[in-house]
Amino acid sequence: MSILAAIAVLAVLIVVHELGHFMAARLQGIYANRFSLGFGPVLWKYQGPDTEYAIRAFPLGGFVGFPDDDPDSDIPPDDPNLLRNRPVLDRAIVISAGVIANLIFAYFLLVVQVGTVGITDFNYQPGVQVPEIAAESSLVAKEAGIKPGDVILAVEDQPLGASRNAILTLMTEIQNSPNQPLELSIKRGEQTLSLDVTPEPGDDGKGRIGVQLAPNGEIVRNYADGLVEMFTIAADEYQRLSTEIAKGFGQLISNFGETAEQVSGPVAIVAIGANIARSDAGNLFQFAALISINLAIINILPLPALDGGQLAFLAIEGIRGKPIPTEVQQNIMQTGLVLLLGLGLFLIVRDTANLVPSSWVQNLFQ
Repeated sequence: MSILAAIAVLAVLIVVHELGHFMAARLQGIYANRFSLGFGPVLWKYQGPDTEYAIRAFPLGGFVGFPDDDPDSDIPPDDPNLLRNRPVLDRAIVISAGVIANLIFAYFLLVVQVGTVGITDFNYQPGVQVPEIAAESSLVAKEAGIKPGDVILAVEDQPLGASRNAILTLMTEIQNSPNQPLELSIKRGEQTLSLDVTPEPGDDGKGRIGVQLAPNGEIVRNYADGLVEMFTIAADEYQRLSTEIAKGFGQLISNFGETAEQVSGPVAIVAIGANIARSDAGNLFQFAALISINLAIINILPLPALDGGQLAFLAIEGIRGKPIPTEVQQNIMQTGLVLLLGLGLFLIVRDTANLVPSSWVQNLFQ
């Protein structure tokens, strides 16, 4: 059931995105003859009065089709309600509406969570917890005297404060100190100890001591006291998620080699969602908002086959005063679609083999 819940979350977000395109077209009187969830062969379809609704074999997104270039369409090519015959602004509204729909829907989900089950937060306490010693590691941590349940309060006299950055501070010190002794201040029960540990170099040359690290504190839920506070808390959480996602994309661009492995495909996302549904189903609202914002950011990138790529074509058309030749646009978009589907299939195969969720996505819920 938890896996079905995660799949349902992804399906709803794709429908919301495509519904944004569809409604933006229909409200402007623009023809839209296809609404599909997925790509490839049709598994199920329903032919409405003006639109074919379908579910397709490859669940890597969806699309809204327009009859502009449909050879079977009986609509005159000069009909003003064809998408290609509309002004640049009208077309830009249709193309960007999916992104806007995802962003609005993400905020709506957070408002609902605040008003029902509350927003999960973490009440940070000073230090970093050591839940356990890695079984496959060397004896570095054990020889230093570190034990499961310890709380590391400081490293080299640098306090690890009550914040989400405490783990990053400690990890940075350890990774930057291979074969160099580090003094750790540790709280064990009611005692405060001083231990020396010498990180050993890993395969990448960075120091490691063979322990798992976790934030120190407890999970709490923030509830709204009234309607205004409900929207305020949701807005704060929306800003936090957006900031973390932007940082993640920034790290991916600036340090692609080390962060590319953390990119999650549909299978890994479903695995993360299933784990969340099993542990605390209320967090599915927050999870869905996170993925919805991600979908919006990814789709606005100026890449072929994405909404951002089509908006880039429109921007060029607005500057030139005439569109890029249709054949050129189609070739670029088809190439981009093939690459996008190829990347999606690669991620599905990799994540199915590994079933390891993306660490930076998980950290958003800590």
